[in-house]
Amino acid sequence: MYDDLLPASLAGPRLVLASRSALDRVQHDPLVPEGTEEEAQDYERHHRPGTRNVYRPQADTALLIRALGDVDLTGRRALDLCTGSGVIAAAAVAGGARSVVAVDSCPHAVAAARALRTGPEWAAVHSTVAEFADAEGFDVVTCNPPYVPAPGGAAGPLPGGPAHAWDAGPDGREVLDVLCARAADLVAPGGILLLVQSTLADPDATRRLLEHNGFRVTEAGRGRIPFGPVLRSRRDWLIRSGRVRPGQRWETLTVLRARRDPIPAAVR
Repeated sequence: MYDDLLPASLAGPRLVLASRSALDRVQHDPLVPEGTEEEAQDYERHHRPGTRNVYRPQADTALLIRALGDVDLTGRRALDLCTGSGVIAAAAVAGGARSVVAVDSCPHAVAAARALRTGPEWAAVHSTVAEFADAEGFDVVTCNPPYVPAPGGAAGPLPGGPAHAWDAGPDGREVLDVLCARAADLVAPGGILLLVQSTLADPDATRRLLEHNGFRVTEAGRGRIPFGPVLRSRRDWLIRSGRVRPGQRWETLTVLRARRDPIPAAVR
């Protein structure tokens, strides 16, 4: 079912198989761009209670898993911010991470991640990107943050559906800017941050902020997907604000890989 979503040529077979298994445990149709209210109700009815408030794995999830497949996770400490369903954290465990912490500001997502975890090396924490702290820093940090531009600001902490997982203020950067500012606190020297976002939320700004904070940034993946229900409902506003062109029906997703500069031996 997930051959198009997670091709073996783009990630290690072990990681792909484990990620497919995790996706199977979360939902049946990962290719619905954002989902409708009816689909959310059907999803909750056939899965765990409360999962209608959790972001289901989508194309951006797949892009991030593909990029994660190119990272040597063996023995590493990993952190998955904005974990949603928890499948990225599951992929990190499958890839050989020594330990994984999955973080989300939505308690429903934390519960979903805890239900998905496969062993004691995996913890799920209720916190925000701004507030989460760890004394050591992590070797690998992944994040699929909210990045959809939203008129009138981002959604509240617990709206009626999973809109908190994509709405990110008028420029789509309410969480991205916080992530960039905190990256050096969360990523250990020499460690890697992988994040996925839409080009509607200015990936060049992400790159500049991370480079300013001591990271070397490259693009690790890119994909184009049709507008889902949320972007279609905002097309007029997106056109008026200059974020999309008239007639545009697609958005581009990009995965950025940011490596934090190691501490020079002379100052250790």
